[in-house]
Amino acid sequence: MDVQPEEPAGRARIAPRTVAALITGTTLNPLNSSMIAVALIAVQRDFHISTVTATWLVSAFYLAAAVGQPLTGRLADLVGPRRLFLFGMLLTGLTGLLALLVPSFGWLILLRVLQAFGTSPMYPSALAVLRRGSTSSRPPARELGALSVAAYTATGIGPVLGGVLVTLFGWRAVFTVNIPLALVGTAAALAWIPSDRRAGAAGVPAAGIDGRSVFREALRRVDIPAVAAFVVALTSFLAFLLDVSSRLWLLPVAVLAAGAFVLRELRVPEPFIDVRLVARGRLLAVFGQFTAVNVVFYSMFFGLPLWLERVRGDGPEVAGLLLLPVAIVGALTTPIAARSIDRSGPRPSLVIGALALTVGSLLLALLYPSTPTIAIVGAGLVLGVPNGFNNLGLQAALYSNAPADRMASSGGLLQTCRYLGAILSTALLGAVYGSTVDTAGFHRIALVMAGLSAALVAWSLVTGRSRSR
Repeated sequence: MDVQPEEPAGRARIAPRTVAALITGTTLNPLNSSMIAVALIAVQRDFHISTVTATWLVSAFYLAAAVGQPLTGRLADLVGPRRLFLFGMLLTGLTGLLALLVPSFGWLILLRVLQAFGTSPMYPSALAVLRRGSTSSRPPARELGALSVAAYTATGIGPVLGGVLVTLFGWRAVFTVNIPLALVGTAAALAWIPSDRRAGAAGVPAAGIDGRSVFREALRRVDIPAVAAFVVALTSFLAFLLDVSSRLWLLPVAVLAAGAFVLRELRVPEPFIDVRLVARGRLLAVFGQFTAVNVVFYSMFFGLPLWLERVRGDGPEVAGLLLLPVAIVGALTTPIAARSIDRSGPRPSLVIGALALTVGSLLLALLYPSTPTIAIVGAGLVLGVPNGFNNLGLQAALYSNAPADRMASSGGLLQTCRYLGAILSTALLGAVYGSTVDTAGFHRIALVMAGLSAALVAWSLVTGRSRSR
């Protein structure tokens, strides 16, 4: 007879099939984020737009998701994660259908915004499902690791799948693939994720919300003025970053809106984002590190395919395959990181991840058009290590420091930091590349990545030492 390992005291046991159902949703966001990387040139050709304009398919997704993640996370805390999970599946599947009808690039941008909101509830809802019923703040490294492995696998498969779909069927196929995925995810969620009414949604009595009253309760409890100020502040700031030279006027708008947001949140009894909690705890440090990690990662993830296709002349399917080692190594190192976190906490994982990120970035600075393909694969193998160690380490730190009734919204804010990092990376790419992708610009980007990674090494060492005193 198989003996199940004991769970630490206070930690609720999560059924493997529930984790499997959560995976069907949490993979949609990284999959849709990565597939588009190899479809940009096809879209550019079809709509007769510039490379910079085409990258708005990336930026619009992250702008919308940066807002959508904490908002849907807060709704998941209030009305139940399963409900938000299913809503996300429905909206994501709908965008796949609408992709068949998109007549212009402007409508395609709107579709990417809807796609971002559809995939936004998945990760925050998954964290809330893992946390409910547990009285322990010790992170469930195995379950978080399973979600991470699935996400890295989706990230790695995305460019390959996207390249094949674009080559065989055109760029619209990277949207329509969401239709069968959403159908499978909906069926799995209905069958295997416990209902919010039965399990008890965080912050809501088990029998409190049902049917149409879900939306009325959400509107009553969500601080709408704070949400509005948050949206204005974040979108203004991110839009400013995307074009600093011509959108300088957005910076004071962002500052004023952010000030109004903070003042509002300090005064209301049930804030949208508990700014006091974020400021006085370790959450702020976690959010800052996660942002920096993603600046480096996405600078590579979008910068490398552009260089491969424009300078080396590789096709989208080849560019996708050359990114695959990054995700494969990330998936393989995640279980190692999970065991390390169980034994020693997140700090060793964060140091290892930042060191690998530094080395991998320096390797990119050594690539040239004549560099053998095997050397590019080698750089990707090194850059895959931080995927496992940094991401899981920071997720574990978030889980340990966020209160149970704010787990989904905290998870949403963590994902906002991911998108902030991604948009900062596109701003970096736009500033360095401009209208011309060349090797000298690629090397400058790699050196910026290496410098930021080295700072992360120092930060992880210093903060770890200060916590041990």
